[in-house]
Amino acid sequence: MPQFWVEPMNIILLGPPGAGKGTQATRLVERYGMRQLSTGDMLRAAVKAETPTGLKVKAIMEAGELVSDEIVSALISDELEALSPQTGVIFDGYPRTAEQAHSLDDILAKHRRKLDRVVELAVDEDALVERITGRFTCAKCGEGYHDVHKLPRSAGVCDKCGNGEFKRRPDDTEETVRTRMAEYRAKTAPILPIYEGRGIVERVDGMADIDEVSASIETVLGLGS
Repeated sequence: MPQFWVEPMNIILLGPPGAGKGTQATRLVERYGMRQLSTGDMLRAAVKAETPTGLKVKAIMEAGELVSDEIVSALISDELEALSPQTGVIFDGYPRTAEQAHSLDDILAKHRRKLDRVVELAVDEDALVERITGRFTCAKCGEGYHDVHKLPRSAGVCDKCGNGEFKRRPDDTEETVRTRMAEYRAKTAPILPIYEGRGIVERVDGMADIDEVSASIETVLGLGS
């Protein structure tokens, strides 16, 4: 059973691709009963369910256009409407602009919530590039490996299933990773000053061990024992 606090927490979890944001969000969901609201997941779910909003999104995407802030805001508002007031929320992928940050304030106020913390996983770019570009997986069972940190015990043989074929993500190249890092900085730059002005931004070392990162996040959120 997940643990709960008296007042639900609403947070934004920030971190560039490869920083471990997804892993940490999953742990918060499992340990504290929070709900992760990923704009990408919500858009895909709406399209799949063929809701009125989903049909609009599908048409926009097929036309190669960007989904408007209004539609994304409506999806988030609908999700919050369906949640228990005692369920904390992790916002993932939203907001990305100052305008969206102010829209989120309005959405939260509508549902009698407030933003409690913005937690950023701070990373060293060179170390993150090494972490991402060195990873590969078993082509059969998906077991993860790394050129430096976790090679198979027997060269060319998966520890888990004995398969001899491995694969790498085609976008796990240094050029692509550094481009994604630059995009992340560009997207977070407009919103961080807003939240820093409110004194709710916390940074943790995203390069630490996974359990250490989890403990740091729980500490800055005032969770755990």
